[in-house]
Amino acid sequence: MPKLEQFEIEARRGEIVRDVRHLVEKYRAVFDWDVPDIDQAAADRLILTAVATAVHAPKDELLNPAG
Repeated sequence: MPKLEQFEIEARRGEIVRDVRHLVEKYRAVFDWDVPDIDQAAADRLILTAVATAVHAPKDELLNPAG
């Protein structure tokens, strides 16, 4: 039987996806300002890679706190 945490994250999954899409839209705007004639697909790949890297960056700190 799934734990309460699993039920909670499943209930929030759509919200998390919307938040990530919002980040992509935010940085799309930055790319549009800074890069004339942008390749949107290439920019989206770069943005999503950066978001994924940023999500993983605090993993060890949060999952294995020193103390």
